Amino acid sequence: MIIKNYDLIKQLLKRDILLRYKGSMLGFFWAIIQPIIMLAVYTFVFSVIFQAKWGMSESTNQFEYALLLFVGLIFFNVFSDVINRSPGIIIANTSYVTKVVFPLEILSIVALGNALVHSLISLVVLLIAVLITYGSINWNIVYLIPMIYLSVSLLTLGLSWFLSSLGVFIRDLNYLISIIVQVLFFMTPIFYPVTAVPEEFRLVMGLNPLTGIIENARNIILFNEMPNWKWYFTSLGISFIIAILGYAWFKKTKKAFADVL
Repeated sequence: MIIKNYDLIKQLLKRDILLRYKGSMLGFFWAIIQPIIMLAVYTFVFSVIFQAKWGMSESTNQFEYALLLFVGLIFFNVFSDVINRSPGIIIANTSYVTKVVFPLEILSIVALGNALVHSLISLVVLLIAVLITYGSINWNIVYLIPMIYLSVSLLTLGLSWFLSSLGVFIRDLNYLISIIVQVLFFMTPIFYPVTAVPEEFRLVMGLNPLTGIIENARNIILFNEMPNWKWYFTSLGISFIIAILGYAWFKKTKKAFADVL
């Protein structure tokens, strides 16, 4: 599907990114400036004001905590940006449904592509900060980080297909999804490690695919460790199943979009 519609996806992705910065003076440079500013804000607020520590560790300095937090946000934002948009993707492009023959499933791919572009820019900012802080980078990220992106992309894409379809029939869905994403934000180990969670709740945390994705990203980027393969393959397996089911649901229900819209 992606290969077949590659040129169309490329054009729509370019348009989607340009529309995001349309009318702004700095344009696409905001994609570079924003993560730098946010990293500075996280460092000040959580490390200077709250004097937060990572789990039970007393050795984590102020900037290291900001990096730990930033890793989690980079990958969670890929998920949240797309999921928050998903219920309105089809509704915002009704002309593609009613007037032309168009592969509607690529709209979610375009939204994911937009989120990934901005995520990669933030990742570059993070790696520069890691190099300044630690003096070196774990070059295993060249092949390990794409594996992490594969998992989060499958999870996000599958849910996006499901929600974009459901959003056509349930117009209030976007309000519910925004609440769920906010709850999930605090139920995912972004501000804290999994080890800080009481033992009886860790199994539930492990069922959240984002847990393994974010924890492994930290292991690779900041701790110079190999991924926890149990977490990785659990997250990848769940993400793959969700992607298959989401695509199947979308293909089955899109025939009714024109009648509703």
